[in-house]
Amino acid sequence: MKSRAVGAGLVLLLLVLLRAAYVRGFRPQPRYTPDWQSLDSRPLPEWFDKAKFGVFVHWGVFSVPAWGSEWFWWHWKGEGLPQYEQFMRDNYPPGFSYADFGPQFTARFFNPDSWADLFQAAGAKYVVLTTKHHEGFTNWPSPVSWNWNSKDVGPHRDLVGELGKAVQKRNMRYGLYHSLLEWFHPLYLLDKKNGFKTQHFVHAKTMPELYDLVYRYEPDLIWSDGEWECPDTYWNSTEFLSWLYNDSPVKDKVVVNDRWGQNCSCHHGGYYNCQDKFKPESLPNHKWEMCSSIDKVSWGYRRNMVISDVATECEIISELVQTVSLGGNYLLNIGPTKDGLIVPIFQERLLAVGKWLSINGEAIYSSKPWRKQLEKNTTSVWYTSRETTVYAIFLHWPENGVLSLVSPITTSTTQITMLGIQKDLKWSTDPEGGLLIYLPQLPLLTLPVDFGWTIKLVGVE
Repeated sequence: MKSRAVGAGLVLLLLVLLRAAYVRGFRPQPRYTPDWQSLDSRPLPEWFDKAKFGVFVHWGVFSVPAWGSEWFWWHWKGEGLPQYEQFMRDNYPPGFSYADFGPQFTARFFNPDSWADLFQAAGAKYVVLTTKHHEGFTNWPSPVSWNWNSKDVGPHRDLVGELGKAVQKRNMRYGLYHSLLEWFHPLYLLDKKNGFKTQHFVHAKTMPELYDLVYRYEPDLIWSDGEWECPDTYWNSTEFLSWLYNDSPVKDKVVVNDRWGQNCSCHHGGYYNCQDKFKPESLPNHKWEMCSSIDKVSWGYRRNMVISDVATECEIISELVQTVSLGGNYLLNIGPTKDGLIVPIFQERLLAVGKWLSINGEAIYSSKPWRKQLEKNTTSVWYTSRETTVYAIFLHWPENGVLSLVSPITTSTTQITMLGIQKDLKWSTDPEGGLLIYLPQLPLLTLPVDFGWTIKLVGVE
C-alpha cells in the first residue's frame, strides 16, 4: 500500500514538472511519420538559410581519367560513346578496366587543412563533399563497399573524415553528397532487371551506407542524388528520413535536399535543388539551392578543360547575387585532381568570391528576399534585406555615375551608403518617381570591388 502511494506521488510530481516546463516554453518535439505530408512539415534548421554560400567538391576515381566528365565510366561502358572508347585505346593498354583506375586515385597531396583554409577564405559557410558518386567508390571506409573505398584502395585514407575535421574546426558546416544508385553494382542491376520490385541493393548497400555516414560523421547536411530511376518507395527514403529527423544524432540540425526518388525533386524533402543549375524566374515559395560549377562542362576535374569553359568572376558573382535575392543558397563546385590538388584557376575564382563577400557579405549572409527582387533596367539591380535595411546590388556601373532606383520609397530618416566606402552618398528623388543616387566619383580601379556594388539603404519603405 505504501509503495503504491509513493508511486502515485512520483507520477504527480512528474506531471507537475512537465507542466512547469511546458509553461516555461518547453514543447515536446513532434514525431515525424514516414510519409511526405509529415516529413515536409519539418521546419528547415535556420543555419542553412543564413549560410547562403557553400562550396561543393566532386572527387573520386573519375578524377583519374579526368577526361570528359565525372560520368566517364557510364559514357565509356554504359553508353559506349566512341570518343571515350577511342580515349581508352589511345591512353591505356588493352583490357584496362575502370577498377584499374582505383589504385591511381592516390590523393597524395591532399591536405585537408589547406582545402578548408581555401574554402573559409572563399567565404563559404558550408562545404559539401562527394562521399560516393554513381561509380560506387566511397571516400570513406564503408563496411559495405569492400575493396572499392578510399581506405582499401588508392589513398588508404578516410577522406570524408579528414576533411570533415578540418572544415568543422573552422566553424563551417559539413555536408555529405551521396548517390543512392550505382551504375554497375550487380545488386542494383538485379533490382533493375526485376523492375525495382525487389530491394536487394537498397538493403545491402544504400541504406547501410547512409546510416553509417550519419553515425560516423554526424553531418549537417545530406545532399542526396542518383534518385531518378526509381520511386522513393524503392529507396525506403521516407523511413530513413523519419529516423533522421526523430532519432538520429543530428536530428535537430541536419538539412536534406529533395532528391529522394522519382518526382521528389522540387516537391518533397528539405530544401529544393529541383535540377542542376536551377534558376527560377521569380521568388519561389520554398527554400532552394542553386548548385553550379566553376567548370561549366563538368563537376569533376578534367584535364581537357580550357579557359573558355571556366566561369568568370563576373558570372559567378552574378549567379550568387541573383540566387540570394530570390531566396536561395549558392553552392559552387570545384573538382580536385586525383592527387588532391585544387588547380590554381579554381583557387583564384574561390578567392575572388571571398574578396567580394568580405565587402558585400552584409547584403548576403542572413539576408531575406525583399518585396522586390529585381529591377530590370540598364544596371540590373537585385535586392536583399536584413530587418529594416535594404540592399541594392547593381551589376553594371551607370555611365553617368547616377544610379536610378524605382522600388525604394524614401522617408525623413533615409540614409544611403555604399558597402566598402565610409561616407554617405548624395541622393535625390526623381520628379518622375524613384530615387537618384549619386555614386562616388572615383576611378573604378579604386572602388572596393571590381563588380557587383552594393548600396545600403536605411530608412526606406
